[in-house]
Amino acid sequence: MTLASTVPQAALPSPTTAVWQLGPVPIRAYALCIILGIVVACWVTERRLRQRGVAPGAVLDIAVWAVPFGIVGARIYHVITSPEKYFGAGGEPLKAFAIWEGGLGIWGAVAGGAVGAWIAARQLGLPLTVVADALAPGLPLAQAVGRLGNWFNNELYGGRTTLPWGLEIHKMDPVNPGHALRDDAGQPILLPGLYHPTFLYEAIWNIGVAALVFVLDRRLKLGKGRAFALYVMGYTAGRFWIEIMRTDEANRILGARINVWTAALVFLGALIYFLRVRGPREYLVPVGVPVAAPPPGGDVSQVDLSRTGNGPRAAAPEGYRTVSEEQFRAYQETGEVPDEPAATPPTATGADAADLGTPAADTDEQAPGDEARATRAQDAADAMPAATADRDGPSGTAGAGPADRER
Repeated sequence: MTLASTVPQAALPSPTTAVWQLGPVPIRAYALCIILGIVVACWVTERRLRQRGVAPGAVLDIAVWAVPFGIVGARIYHVITSPEKYFGAGGEPLKAFAIWEGGLGIWGAVAGGAVGAWIAARQLGLPLTVVADALAPGLPLAQAVGRLGNWFNNELYGGRTTLPWGLEIHKMDPVNPGHALRDDAGQPILLPGLYHPTFLYEAIWNIGVAALVFVLDRRLKLGKGRAFALYVMGYTAGRFWIEIMRTDEANRILGARINVWTAALVFLGALIYFLRVRGPREYLVPVGVPVAAPPPGGDVSQVDLSRTGNGPRAAAPEGYRTVSEEQFRAYQETGEVPDEPAATPPTATGADAADLGTPAADTDEQAPGDEARATRAQDAADAMPAATADRDGPSGTAGAGPADRER
């Protein structure tokens, strides 16, 4: 035996309990981490929506739709990619609804949550791209918090390692879910060796993705959903190599885990969107409500448009209108909603322009009859001063010349 083998190896511990009983109600660490992650994402999104002109509280209306749809989507993705657990020989179809036993896929969560957010955005009159860009840095932070639930569950780890941050993994009791299996002496049983904490790698990576989105979005003022596309690219790039390290059971295609393929395809889709879509950051002003006066120091984005000073709740905005950054800054300072751009009147061309006494634009040759019409118009113009003088005197100030008729 060598000296090195007798030296205790540094290790990260794992919890032995992931479920606590509050009377008859089980409190699961994984669920608490998911809830805390949702709170973090909502807080970040709320702040960023206000900075773009959305009234306070809109994120709660969005979450009411996005969170349930996200959970359902996450479960559907898990069941589709692991069908043998629920269907076929030995499968239990009803277990597909036992979401409390674990089994959620982030890909389905994002897709389902996007559908829910789209429904909410339509109800609020918000562009979905504004909601997505506001959520972009909050979502990876929520994922980072949620990954701590995997630590409590002693799951989603990688292969064996001798690194100082190697992770201890307990054998979990199949009869008593959420608790480590114990030996005759009552001590929790550990798997031999230490393992890569891939859930921790992903949590740290996600925090880095959130920081990347924050910095680039502030510097480049991304809009049209490009901040969200940047998040997707950052997350999938990390998920690709982290997924390769994982050793938990998973279905495979051509020897690679399904999530490896999914990460690669989603990354390419987000990259194409990021490169092809262009446009400035979108700012919003409310439509259909009286505009509250800005608070001291300006910034009407902090005014709660759903309430009046000491009175009851006022009507929520009917919707929002997209404006430029300059218009939005003026709105923040004055509280005055900028006018909608006026429609450009049609330009008379061809025969219509000739009838109005205006030469047709970009016409080098006169059509048959144009010369006669022009001669008649010139004769009328020559006769106009005399008629005006006879009617109004020498000054002719009350007459309407050709220019007056054209207005």
